[in-house]
Amino acid sequence: MTSATSTALRFAFAGMIAMAVAMGIGRFVYTPILPGMMEELHLSAADAGWIASANYLGYLAGAFAAAGGWAHGRERLLMLAGLGASALLAALMGLSDTIAAFLVIRFLAGLASAFVMVFLASIVFSHLAAAGRSDLQAWHFGGVGLGIAVSSVLMAALVSEHAGWAAGWLWSAAISACGFIVVALLVDSGPLASGDTGREPALPKDRSLTKVIVAYGLFGFGYVVTATFLVAIVRQGGGGRVFEAVVWMVTGLAGFPSVWLWQKISARIGLYTTYALGCFVEVVGIVASVAAGGRTGPLLGGLLVGGTFIAITAIGLQTARQLAPQAPRRTFALMTASFGLGQIIGPIAAGLLAQASGDFFLASIAAAAVLVASGVIIWSAAPKSP
Repeated sequence: MTSATSTALRFAFAGMIAMAVAMGIGRFVYTPILPGMMEELHLSAADAGWIASANYLGYLAGAFAAAGGWAHGRERLLMLAGLGASALLAALMGLSDTIAAFLVIRFLAGLASAFVMVFLASIVFSHLAAAGRSDLQAWHFGGVGLGIAVSSVLMAALVSEHAGWAAGWLWSAAISACGFIVVALLVDSGPLASGDTGREPALPKDRSLTKVIVAYGLFGFGYVVTATFLVAIVRQGGGGRVFEAVVWMVTGLAGFPSVWLWQKISARIGLYTTYALGCFVEVVGIVASVAAGGRTGPLLGGLLVGGTFIAITAIGLQTARQLAPQAPRRTFALMTASFGLGQIIGPIAAGLLAQASGDFFLASIAAAAVLVASGVIIWSAAPKSP
């Protein structure tokens, strides 16, 4: 194995661990802990939606802050600061019990996860590109699914010990701290210089690009409802605590290889069709989670949502980058803004709908309808063959 390849593997593995900590646990461990918080603290579905949206608002603010030139040369330091903050903020969640504290902490956790996402990508992807191993990006993104799977094992263990919701946050913090140490040891340098430090041109006035940006925002709304409330849906259905952990584990395990799998599909049928197909597959999962009875519905929901949402997020960015290759940073910022807006509105709308109707059926059907719209809009943006 060449030294370039071993370096690429080291950075891809570090990326996977960091994404597991910052996104899989830092961002999504809220989902399996949420039902316990709702029960023990008497939080309403609307309260839960507001807390989730505070996290996504923090992510949006962090993504914009990270896009500035001020961070040049400090990427490793800022990425590690975000990773360390993720661990610390998870511990603070377990030590708090007021909605005001939860809103502030989850906002800051969103900010931290965005710093990790943006600066980590610039570091890892530059080393993968230098070694000609951009295929290893699938490992990096797979970390989100890995983190979700790890958090589900944690929740199953805590259930068997009859531990409360706060223990979920404190143990998540401990696991995150271990991940932080591993990443700090493996990522020993910042991004490799690309030589492209000039000012990017304005984005082209392209109808297809506008459609892709709008569709991405709708996807942010559509996926996040189930990603936030799936375990609460299982709790309402009386599935039992162990089954909740199983559903969340299925979600994570499906997410782990999903980017690799969908990239293979996109190589055969193209990015636009793959994105649309991913949306329609996810719709089946979302509807199944609330409409199919017994254990089949939530398991199918976990499998299909987990197996699509990380990959569609990556494919959406790829599609936009293809339409504006001269301005990758501007494209990333606009796509993130659109996606972030959808993510912020989604849990609030779903929480209010669930509170008014008494369950998550209407909210999930609304999310599915929005996802169908996202898929149709992307489909219509595809370049027409002459």
